[in-house]
Amino acid sequence: MSTLSDIKKTLAPYYGILYFVVILAVSHFFWKFTMIGDESDNYVSFFGINLSALFQFGADHVAEATTAVLNFFGINAQLEPFNVIRHDNRQAVRVVWSCTGFKQAYIFASIIALYRGPFLKKLWYIPAGLVLVYAFNIFRIAMISAITRVHPDWFYILHEHLFKYMYYAMIFGLWLIWEERIAKPIVTKNPEK
Repeated sequence: MSTLSDIKKTLAPYYGILYFVVILAVSHFFWKFTMIGDESDNYVSFFGINLSALFQFGADHVAEATTAVLNFFGINAQLEPFNVIRHDNRQAVRVVWSCTGFKQAYIFASIIALYRGPFLKKLWYIPAGLVLVYAFNIFRIAMISAITRVHPDWFYILHEHLFKYMYYAMIFGLWLIWEERIAKPIVTKNPEK
């Protein structure tokens, strides 16, 4: 029969990953239960505080940046009212408040802020990671828009599965860099005397 110390010993190599998963899950569910908004609506609130203007600003910016990226790569897209990105073949996607990447930025920042490691290094790693989270969000929406231009029936699988899991894999990768390269103390062996 295993004792508690045996269980702790068995789980010890996985503490970091377990802690990552716990912070991720708590952050995710905290967001789900406190950020209230409807996909087809522009109203967003946090504990009853109206944050609609902030999220609308974010959605507007993401739609503009995504349209610029598409056009830069030669994909003819126009930004229409209500953040609709329309292609020359009339296919379109709409950028709504939940496309801002704010949730993923919040989750990434929570993971690094609540995880072990030097505070001063967190002061530069969190902003640097947020830049990557932002860039991936623009890439994600541009790719979904570009692919659904030709394959509109792929929207659901791209949006709800492929790129969502790629987003969280990127966040996991950023945490892994933090865990393995930055937060973990460097152990040097003393030469025998």
